Formats: sequence, C-alpha cells, structure tokens
Amino acid sequence: MTEINSEERKQKNSWSDSIRQWSVVHADEKSTSWWLGALSFTESSFFPIPPDVMLVAILTASRRWAYYALVTTLGSVAGGVAGYFIGHFFFDLVGVKIIAFYHLQDEMQKVGELYADNAFWSIFVAAFTPIPYKVFTISAGFFKINFLTFIFASIIGRGLRFFIVGYLMKMFGHLMGETIYKYFNIFSLLVAVAIVGGILLLYLL
Repeated sequence: MTEINSEERKQKNSWSDSIRQWSVVHADEKSTSWWLGALSFTESSFFPIPPDVMLVAILTASRRWAYYALVTTLGSVAGGVAGYFIGHFFFDLVGVKIIAFYHLQDEMQKVGELYADNAFWSIFVAAFTPIPYKVFTISAGFFKINFLTFIFASIIGRGLRFFIVGYLMKMFGHLMGETIYKYFNIFSLLVAVAIVGGILLLYLL
C-alpha cells in the first residue's frame, strides 16, 4: 500500500507540474478559462489534481483574479453536482469505482457519520479545505443529503477557498505563488477552524 501511495503521489506531482507550466504560458488565452473550468469540474467528482494548482499558476501571469476565481468556483460546484448525481443515481455503476480507485472506502463511512451530525458544516469544511471534496459530493448523493443544503454549502466553501487564493495572488503576486501553492492546505485548514469556531462562539453567546 505504501509503494502504491508513493507512486500515486509521484504521478500526481508530475501532473501538477505539467498543469502549472502550461497555465503560466497560456494565461489569459481564450481557451484557458475552459480548461480551468474543466479541471475544477472533474476534481469535484473524480480527478485527483485540485484546481488551486492551475488557478495559482494562471494568476502568476494574469491580474484577472476575481474572474478566474469565479470560473474555478462555478466549475467546481458544477462538478460537485455531477458527483452528487453519481452518488444518488449511479453509485453502484460509477461511484463505487471512484471511491475504490482512491482507496477512500473508510472515508466514505466516516462521511456518512459526519452527515448524520451536521450535513451543512460537513460539506462546507470539505469544500473549503484539502479534505477530498469528491468523497463528500458522491456521498452526499448516496446518503440523500438535501440538494439545496449541498449546493449552498458548496458555493460558500468553494467560493471562499478560490476567492481567497485569488485575492492573495492579487496582493502578493508571483513572489507568493510558490508559498501559497505549497502551504495552502495548512492555511485553509486554519481558516476553516477559525470560521467554524467563530460561528460556534457566536451561537453559544
């Protein structure tokens, strides 16, 4: 299992580097928005590379941060809807194969338990943080989570994530590109904890 995971990481890093290099060269071309939207869509349902990779790379060469953040958000939420429908209607045909391919069977069971506690916050945290969002989109359909709850939480979580990335690139640009890319997982987890903790504090008060 360790050797398999190591090989998967190498392949994922190779794909990430290729996507980043292509994105810098082709930033602001007409087709770039479509490729960014397509990557965002597929990552939410089955593809392993997060769209942040391409978004950060594009914004090292482009100042249209809000536009590309919006493209990423819309593509990702649309892909989440596709994942939801896979889980709801085609889990036995497609969904179970995606879960098995990424060795996420245990995570699928844990997600079901999280949904039983609070579906909205579970989806929001998954949409905002590095937690595999595709597991939550497919499982949301499988466990028949309210569709409007799923959409609302996904829009807020994905929107916050990609607009924060875009704004950081606007403020710090190329000098911060590598840092944001390297440490965004940690950063997003801390921000998510702060957001949820703040809301819980207000609720308790």
